[in-house]
Amino acid sequence: MLDSFYQIFVLFFVAAISENIVLNKFLGICPFLGVSKKLSSAYQMGLAVTFVIVFSSLVTWLIDKFILVPYNLEFLKIVSFILIIASSVQFVELYLKKYFQDVYEAFGVYLPLITTNCAILGVALLNVQYQHNLFESIFYPLGNGIGFIIALVLMAGIREKLDLADIPKPFRGTPAALIIAALLALAFTGLKTIVLN
Repeated sequence: MLDSFYQIFVLFFVAAISENIVLNKFLGICPFLGVSKKLSSAYQMGLAVTFVIVFSSLVTWLIDKFILVPYNLEFLKIVSFILIIASSVQFVELYLKKYFQDVYEAFGVYLPLITTNCAILGVALLNVQYQHNLFESIFYPLGNGIGFIIALVLMAGIREKLDLADIPKPFRGTPAALIIAALLALAFTGLKTIVLN
């Protein structure tokens, strides 16, 4: 029992930190660089992406396990996953708009952007590729979502501080953001040895 909790913790930690979806697998770079200019918008985008990653990964895992694999339709995996993600984002948007108006107003701007976020499709495909069980297929996307929030919030905090710094003109904006992303990726990858050793 304790061994399985440790394995879930390692899976969650590795997904969130050392194999961060943005800093290690380079998925979701557009919102990472585009939305990370302000801390408040970065946190809200991160929460919206986390919710959709967990929800869509669970649904795509179920579709793959009970429809695509048993009926030998694995060649439809990418197309069906894209359709599932796009429709789940639309259903979530409609549900939030009808029942949770305040949450919809917070996430409403970001939900249409999430539909085209490659991190969500990437996590859903990796979740199936790694052949996770149901329990792991909840915690692996959750770890990736938390890792996305951490990377986005760290980047936004650093970029807000950089706006006040005296940076040479050629390094302002995107070049500084890419250098910061590289340093964050090195730091996150270095944390892998903490859990795995």
